[in-house]
Amino acid sequence: MADDIKLYIGIDVGGTSVKEGLFNENGELLGKISVPTPPLTDEAGFNAVISGIDQLVAGADATAAAVKGVGLAVPCPVPSSGEITLAANIEIDPPALKAALEGHCPEAAVRYVNDANAAAMGELWRGSAQGRDSMVMVTIGTGLGGGVVVNGDVIGGAFGAGGEIGHITVNPDETETCGCGRRGCLEQYASASGVVTNYLRACKAHGVEPHELSGSSDSRTVFQLCREGDEVALEAMETMTDYLSLGLTTISAVVDPEIYVLGGGASASSDVYLETLRKKFADRALKVSKDTPIEVATLGNDAGIIGAAYVALRASREA
Repeated sequence: MADDIKLYIGIDVGGTSVKEGLFNENGELLGKISVPTPPLTDEAGFNAVISGIDQLVAGADATAAAVKGVGLAVPCPVPSSGEITLAANIEIDPPALKAALEGHCPEAAVRYVNDANAAAMGELWRGSAQGRDSMVMVTIGTGLGGGVVVNGDVIGGAFGAGGEIGHITVNPDETETCGCGRRGCLEQYASASGVVTNYLRACKAHGVEPHELSGSSDSRTVFQLCREGDEVALEAMETMTDYLSLGLTTISAVVDPEIYVLGGGASASSDVYLETLRKKFADRALKVSKDTPIEVATLGNDAGIIGAAYVALRASREA
């Protein structure tokens, strides 16, 4: 490989695995690996990540000097300062990890990004939002995450709460508590677990026995019941799209993105609810925003590493 090649590493730190990908400037994936997530607090943990980088770079017939940027997608808030102060779900020493990566890749700009925001940047660079300058990613999983991109930049926020669209209040009269400690959050109705909650509430209201579910976030079964014409499941889907469309119209009145992209596990069932969501959004949004496209993400599990690499690429160019 040529000596002047510029390579970028995207690292997606999850609870069980760390995924790493190697990219060129055009966003082409040159290789990827996955290792069990170690405590990223000491030399052993740092070396596990660095070893992955070495494997990827060697596979591209290059050296660490060719790496111009390293992006780390992490499941915690990343404020505008880039200094992580809260990491509830992973063991990580951000300054020490950053120093270790900079020491091993001396030519690289190293940046952190929230994992949902990384997925948004991935879809912007190589996915459903490619060619756009602004977009909002809606990640419909066990919870409801999001990523907001304006003028090509992901919005982390002053305190790291940028893109936390699952915690927009959409029902101030709700009596049940959200995982964040507040009530009436969008996540309580439009996440996978929210769909199940909607379904169980509807079953209780109609006095019918719920279909057997595999767990508290088994929206897949609820959506399958919708396909089979189950009226209670369809009511649960209507509740989901009512609140999700309300959340999106609120976002449009503030950000007015060029496109919404739906990701996460529940996006695989978008055939059930996407057209309903689009219609409700168009009916509720300001006239100028009513035709905003709502599409499904295309990058799947690679969105995090792709977006993290893109953040690193942009940082290296700024540097």
